[in-house]
Amino acid sequence: MKAKSFLLGVTTGLAGGVAAILFSTPQTGTQLRQNILSNTRIAKSKFQEVQNELNNVKQSITTLKAEAQNNMPSIINELKDDLTTFKTEIEPETTRLKQEIENLQNSINEIEKNIPSNKNTKE
Repeated sequence: MKAKSFLLGVTTGLAGGVAAILFSTPQTGTQLRQNILSNTRIAKSKFQEVQNELNNVKQSITTLKAEAQNNMPSIINELKDDLTTFKTEIEPETTRLKQEIENLQNSINEIEKNIPSNKNTKE
């Protein structure tokens, strides 16, 4: 619907512009008819170009949509596989880091236990 409105606007604008130019210049009847025919051919040619461009845009959109529909599932599957591989690869490192954090927490707890006993010994 929008394309039809656009084309109608372009056509109306072209026709109005052509008419304004033709009728504002002083010419003989024969010259005016020749100019009208010439400008009509030009307007038809321009209108055909616009239609061809719109058809090209429609075709490009259709092609893009089809490619997206065909390629999206494979891209999503690749991303899932990559994520699974990444999780598998980092799992040993994650386990090691958790163990180190636990060891650090145990060390901190030991230090906290020893600090009050050191204060009592100094007094």
